[in-house]
Amino acid sequence: MEAELVALDHNHTWDLTVLPKGKKDIGSKWVYKVKLKPDATVDRYKARLVSKGYNQIEGVDYNECFSPIAKIVTVRLFIVVAVAKGWPLHQLDINNAFLHGYIDEELYMLPP
Repeated sequence: MEAELVALDHNHTWDLTVLPKGKKDIGSKWVYKVKLKPDATVDRYKARLVSKGYNQIEGVDYNECFSPIAKIVTVRLFIVVAVAKGWPLHQLDINNAFLHGYIDEELYMLPP
């Protein structure tokens, strides 16, 4: 949890402030996962801080939602091209990744 909070602070993810009158906040919660090695022994414990966006109502609390993901078809295509071209493939685990985008509205999330 400490590593996640340090990364969020390092990336300037938020500014701590007092909730303005008339504004609605979004709750937050910790999500935990145990990362395993290939032999099924524990590699590390991972914690992510997520917002409780499921409490929001479309058209009231937000107007649109976009979440880019890599579809399995795209991943398979990439692997096929890499094999055909003889490119080396490597796997890595990103410790902390952020999607950057611009938001035209103010969002307030309760800290954990």
